[in-house]
Formats: sequence, C-alpha cells, structure tokens
Amino acid sequence: MKAFKYILFLLLIFFIGIAIYIAVQPNSFEVKRTKTIQAPASVVYQNVIDFKNWEAWSSWVEADPDLKITLPEHTRGIDGSYSWEDKDGVGIMKTTDTKSNAIIIQEMQFADFPKSDVRWDLKPINDGTTEVTWSISGKDLPFGFKAFSFFMGGMEKQIGPNYERSLEKLDSILAADMKKYSINVEGVTHHSGGFYLYNTTSCKMDDFKQKMQEMMPKIGGYAISNNVSMAGTPFVIYHKWDLENNTVMFSCCIPTTSKITTAETDVLTGQLEPFKAVKTVLKGNYENLQEAWDKTMIYIKENNLVQPETGPALESYLTDPISTSNPANWITEIYLAVE
Repeated sequence: MKAFKYILFLLLIFFIGIAIYIAVQPNSFEVKRTKTIQAPASVVYQNVIDFKNWEAWSSWVEADPDLKITLPEHTRGIDGSYSWEDKDGVGIMKTTDTKSNAIIIQEMQFADFPKSDVRWDLKPINDGTTEVTWSISGKDLPFGFKAFSFFMGGMEKQIGPNYERSLEKLDSILAADMKKYSINVEGVTHHSGGFYLYNTTSCKMDDFKQKMQEMMPKIGGYAISNNVSMAGTPFVIYHKWDLENNTVMFSCCIPTTSKITTAETDVLTGQLEPFKAVKTVLKGNYENLQEAWDKTMIYIKENNLVQPETGPALESYLTDPISTSNPANWITEIYLAVE
C-alpha cells in the first residue's frame, strides 16, 4: 500500500513538473522556411493567392488522403478562404492583406486554438527565380495550446517539415506549369499587311534571341518617343534562314497606322502587302517556336500548298513577357506566305 501511495506521489510530482514546464514556455511561436522557387515572383504569387491551388502542393494533403478540403465561392485575394477537416479537428485559412507579387498575409484558425498569423514574402532574384519565405506565428498562447504543442513535439516539428515539403512541391508544380504549351495550325488565312517601322540585322542563329531583345525595344522606344500610333503587336520578319551557315537575317517591326518618315538611319519604314498565309498559333514559351514552324511546314506539304520564293514569313507576339511572366501564357502567331 505504501509503495502504491509512493508511486502516486511520484506521478503527481511528475505531472506538476510537466505542467510547470509547459506553463513557463514562451507565450508565442514562429516557424519560418525559405526556398528559392524556379519561377518569377508574379507566377508564384498568382498560384499562392488562390486557395484553389493549395491542394496540389500541400504536404498535409499528400500525407493524409482522407483530409477533407472545402472551398467556398471566394478563394482568391483578400477575404478568400478555404477550410479543412482531419482527425485532429477543423481549420480555416483566410487572406487578410496582400501586396501584389510581393506579400500575402493570412490568418489561420484551427479547432479552438487561438488564431495564427501566416505570411508569404516573395523576393525576386535577377535570374528570374524567387526567394519565397513562408512563416507562421502566434502570440498570447493559452496553456491548452502550449500543452498540445508540447505533446506533439513542438511547432517546429509539427509545421517546419510540412512547410519544406510543400515549398518543394510548389516549386516542381510551377516549373512544370511554365513548360506547358500548345501549337494549333489554324490553316490558310489572309494577312492584311500594312505599314511598319523596322530595323534589320543578320547574325548567327545562336545570337538571334539576344539581337532581337536589343532591337525590338529600340523600335518600340522610337514609336513611343515620337507619338507614333501602333496598329498592332510587334512582329519579326524573317528574310533569310540559312541552316547550312547557321545564320539568319531578320527585321524587328512595329506596325503603324500610316506611313512614317523617319530621320534615323537605323529605323526604317516598310509596307507589307496583303498576302495569303498559313497561320499557326503557339501558346507557350518561345523555345517551342521551332516546333511550331516545323508543324506549319508539314501542313503546307500535306495540303499541297506552294510557298512563293519571296513571300513573307513572320512571327507576331501578342503578349508582352514583362507583363505576362508565365511563359505558358505567351501567345505567338506565325504567318507563312503561300500561293
């Protein structure tokens, strides 16, 4: 009997000690993880700001197939929310504030525990990637919350690895999403032609991208600084494509509403006469343009069409990569003249 009372006394001391230990733990917590995501900040932001996307990269969903997610009508932006239910209870997350492409602030409530503050900080890096910091914090924690955290191994153990895995999945999902593309050969159409400003050069094919990135802004800048009305989107005319010698001759062009007389020797005025063409639309990264051109050529051959020797071959860029950062959403139209 004395031994039993002694054991009870020891257990009581043990539990009192545990309670005191829990009570003196900090009344706040913060868990933070940072990862470099291989995507521009705006692409990361557009995914994270909409809770409809979270299930795809959530490590909690990956670990618990029975976790139930409920999406309301409003999931995107301020006041967007979603809720979930698992064996431990019901939780809800809500976006409370944002700074476009830079900061997302959210509020999380799980079961009867106090609310926690969730924050995303997106820092663009010069190479086109983004340093993403995802954090959660809480303060004025009651004893029950601290006890729950203690017996579960602490907030770092509960949340940290899940944040790490979720950020890894987010990275891979965005990388795959940016590689998506489609090519649609729409068939024979008529290009209306028109006046345009242009500059011309020839270079090695490997230098084409760099040359175009240097030349196109000069044409666009000239049009803007001289109040020239643009009649459409920028385009490139290919004059010569020499695979044997690995060279290309091309012009970077801005369509205009009328003929413009320029005083600069490297900015010229041209005119495209209306022409019959096979039109192909690429939605996706410019790195897929060669495949789009190949499919256009196959279409011409399969439909017994004839290319004129001096007919136009051009690419028209309907989207601006600066304002549309996800390459999967870039749209390019190809027009290849046929008779």
